[in-house]
Amino acid sequence: MVKLSDVADLAKVSVTTVSRVINNYGSLSQKTKDKVWSAINELNYQPNNLARSLQGKKTQLIGLIFPGVSNPFFGELVQTLENQLFDKGYRVILCNSANNAEKERAYLRMLSANQVDGIITGTHNLGIEEYEKVSVPIVSSDRHLGDHIPIVTSNNYQGGRLATTSLVNTGSKKITIITGANSPENPTNERLQGYLDILKKNKLSTNELELPFSMTPQLKRVAIKDLLMNEHPDAIFCTDDLNAILVSDIATEEHIKIPQQLKLIGYDGTQFIQQYYPKLATVIQPIAEISALLIDLLLKQIDDPAITLDKLYSLPVKLQISESLLA
Repeated sequence: MVKLSDVADLAKVSVTTVSRVINNYGSLSQKTKDKVWSAINELNYQPNNLARSLQGKKTQLIGLIFPGVSNPFFGELVQTLENQLFDKGYRVILCNSANNAEKERAYLRMLSANQVDGIITGTHNLGIEEYEKVSVPIVSSDRHLGDHIPIVTSNNYQGGRLATTSLVNTGSKKITIITGANSPENPTNERLQGYLDILKKNKLSTNELELPFSMTPQLKRVAIKDLLMNEHPDAIFCTDDLNAILVSDIATEEHIKIPQQLKLIGYDGTQFIQQYYPKLATVIQPIAEISALLIDLLLKQIDDPAITLDKLYSLPVKLQISESLLA
């Protein structure tokens, strides 16, 4: 493990100087600060544990790393996290990782160097090994980031079964699932498994269309239109509401009636969707409860770094029946 003295040796300054740079204490030249931070970055040194011990107090800052807030689910979750953390006396630093692994790495280093007390992440850039090297407490939303990072999720398997069962119960026979990119280690992949198990139980054939999170809406529209016009499903389960809205829009353009000719159900059930697209049937995730559990697990790690937490925490979902499902 990289030590404070290693940073000092590389920067050719004293250990005390490194500590002062990390804690932004005292008067130092910009040249000295630049040398120290350059050494910290080169060695991938994570100074926040030391900084807390030197300061004898928490920073009351939490880092949030999410793909962005334009997606209604992430937008509502981030807003809820910020509100709940504020009520507990914490402030947040929000980092938009988009679909850029390098950007995410830079944010991870930045948060560590700026002495946040902990990090909550819901990123889509898998395989970033730095997460397990960071000494800051971390909790993940829906994503597998390492064997020692707890995950909070909704019951994706239950959600997949609920959505698919509701379509089967309408008498639909050609039920397609539209998913994001599926990774076996990610909890959200269980939505697909729930779909597969219900169709197998009912002796119905499966059909899967994978639309990665990074795919542009324009390309998604092309793929969805091709599905509707060439494969003619009579029901579609989308594992997120935005894709369900795209399906609805394209079906309208092609004069496919919902729900008479095509049953449709989405997933997430944010307040935005419920208010602006009330006709869309969807599986509702308990965002407030997910946020509260993420924060609770993170604060437990902050208060007791030696605590052992479970790998996975799952909360129940519920089905909202609406006009896109019932004729």
